[in-house]
Amino acid sequence: MRINPRALIILSLLVFSGVLYVGASTSPIVVFVFCICTLSLFFSLYLTKWVLAKDEGPPEMSEISDAIRDGAEGFFRTQYGTISKMACILAFVILGIYLFRTTTPQQEASGLGRATSAYITVASFLLGALCSGIAGFVGMWVSVRANVRVSSAARRSAREALQIAVRAGGFSAIVVVCMAVFGVAILYSTFYVWLGVDSPGSMKVTDLPLLLVGYGFGASFVALFAQLGGGIYTKAADVGADLVGKVEQGIPEDDPRNPAVIADLVGDNVGDCAARGADLFESIAAEIISAMILGGTMAQRCKIEDPSGFILFPLVVHSFDLVVSSVGILSIRGTRDPGLISPIEDPMSIMQKGYSITIMLAVLTFGVSTRWLLYTEQAPSAWLNFALCGLVGIITAYAFVWISKYYTDYKHEPVRLLALSSSTGHGTNIIAGVSLGMESTALPVLVISVAIISAYWLGQTSGLVDESGNPTGGLFGTAVATMGMLSTAGYVLTMDMFGPIADNAGGIVEMSQQPESVREITDVLDAVGNTTKATTKGFAIGSAALASFLLFSAYMDEVASFAQIPFKEVDIAVPEIFVGGLLGSMLIFLFSAWACSAVGKTAQEVVNEVRRQFIERPGIMDYKEKPDYGRCVAIVASASLREMIRPGALAIISPMAVGVIFRILGHSTGQPLLGAKVVASLLMFATVAGILMALFLNTAGGAWDNAKKYIETGALGGKGSESHKAAVTGDTVGDPFKDTAGPSLHVLIKMLATITLVMAPIFL
Repeated sequence: MRINPRALIILSLLVFSGVLYVGASTSPIVVFVFCICTLSLFFSLYLTKWVLAKDEGPPEMSEISDAIRDGAEGFFRTQYGTISKMACILAFVILGIYLFRTTTPQQEASGLGRATSAYITVASFLLGALCSGIAGFVGMWVSVRANVRVSSAARRSAREALQIAVRAGGFSAIVVVCMAVFGVAILYSTFYVWLGVDSPGSMKVTDLPLLLVGYGFGASFVALFAQLGGGIYTKAADVGADLVGKVEQGIPEDDPRNPAVIADLVGDNVGDCAARGADLFESIAAEIISAMILGGTMAQRCKIEDPSGFILFPLVVHSFDLVVSSVGILSIRGTRDPGLISPIEDPMSIMQKGYSITIMLAVLTFGVSTRWLLYTEQAPSAWLNFALCGLVGIITAYAFVWISKYYTDYKHEPVRLLALSSSTGHGTNIIAGVSLGMESTALPVLVISVAIISAYWLGQTSGLVDESGNPTGGLFGTAVATMGMLSTAGYVLTMDMFGPIADNAGGIVEMSQQPESVREITDVLDAVGNTTKATTKGFAIGSAALASFLLFSAYMDEVASFAQIPFKEVDIAVPEIFVGGLLGSMLIFLFSAWACSAVGKTAQEVVNEVRRQFIERPGIMDYKEKPDYGRCVAIVASASLREMIRPGALAIISPMAVGVIFRILGHSTGQPLLGAKVVASLLMFATVAGILMALFLNTAGGAWDNAKKYIETGALGGKGSESHKAAVTGDTVGDPFKDTAGPSLHVLIKMLATITLVMAPIFL
């Protein structure tokens, strides 16, 4: 932007001083969070400079990289322009609802009127949407600049290429986590100072986190449409390129003769990097806010003298996440002697060592955080119980990563059996892939079940009780477990971002016609990237399940607060409530169908265009004519923006429509809470069905992809064999599963929870 560096430094210092002042006026804990986030931003700048200092390779590599960058940035601007318009419309809807809704007794006691509450919620929503968009942009920005540097490094060393890809992903991960923590902390501190929280006649600090719900909804809203639009783009281009290029023409993946190859590579950036950045930002923001709400509620019921530790605990946990993830990223080093590095060195084991280091440090920092913030004289040993809850969450995260790796890595039996099924034809490949995906839901569900029950039990036995002597720490124990699961989110996102960067690097190497030895290195990195993407999707589903459970509990508390009627259970034996559950389950299947259908329709347009170019330009196959890459990019961009509206609108409108319809029915039949109960049932069933469906789609798609990669290593006949053609068909079927419908589902689960929390007043 050509800003004078000195002016930028002075402006940054002024902003930081203002932020520190607001933080100091709130709590020393907030100052600690701000300092860690600031240091993390400087660390991300170091990673950026380190990555950008690497060479871009020969001119032919730079030319391809520039085309990918232009396509990705152009689509990003158009997509987020559309999303921002929809966000503004929804902001006006939220404003209208909050201006005419009833107020809670707590708001009346604190003097927080309808107008103030409405403007706070809308401002939080728009800020959450903006930060989510920036998180997506950061993910895309770094990936389109790192890909060519990884390609160039692969000409020298596999380890150097791995290090560049990891550090590029690490930059994006640190910025995303930092923004999520910074955003919530600044919003909390601003409201604390502006509203004069805890002063006589003002709002209590335990009620303040409820004002942050709009931030989580804004983040979820943008993440859903980013994931849908980006997922449709990347997989429609991928399917179109594979069906015509590999199957019909018999040319390799990412061959420069394929007219859809640039669109495919652009899709990796807008679908996997930009969308995943917004996705994880939303996950962390939703988890922080829900845990703050439950911490404040529990502290209020237990009459804890200083509740700030229980409320601000999630911010501190994720501040330490920034520290331990940074150490994990730096633990992956290059080598001074490129000759010592073999192309077949396993990058997955190297990244796994970094993850193990991150986990060990996370266990230590989590214990320190619980002793510092959750110690109370009322229950001196409660902090130890909550530390164990965090350990449950960390173990759950590790288990999810291991399970996903087992079912999607071709070093393990499931993917090898899937590859073997390709030797008997296309149909047996599809059958084996579907059965593998279904089987893969069992272990994660058992792990989630054990985690929820264990964390709840540890919380209940922490010794914290209300005025009547009833244990109250169960839900907060589950919240702490969720924080434990996400306490290594920075490193997990690094592994996720590594995948599309490595995939793009392989495409650039193939298109620039580098030696086979270079392609072998990028193929290994690409296969590992497929596994890391699958493992992080499993991680995201697990955290979504726990976060949705917390938001569901917060929703019930919110309804009870507005209605002044106890709301502690949902009876599915009531016909209307059972119907709500059916509608929630149906919503998941219909949303998934529309997302996959959108990929199919767009891919058909790409297939027709690629076929047309091969027919009308026969010289393409002999390198005598150049394909029109821009035409495929334009087709996929316009179609994906058009197709993302329908499933996205379904997700937003459905819970509101169901709640309002059953609210009217409830008032006419003398059941004042019917609308809220039916929405609770919808949310409950949608969460359960969504978790299972997302697990199935993500794992099946990842396994199909790596079964193809396994055959391409030379197994079962290698490239061009009948087994390979069947595996390509399976990979094509799995593309919309793992990169469109599956990732969108776990965003949908959390968005349903946040939208019901924000819109609770219209259900009463």
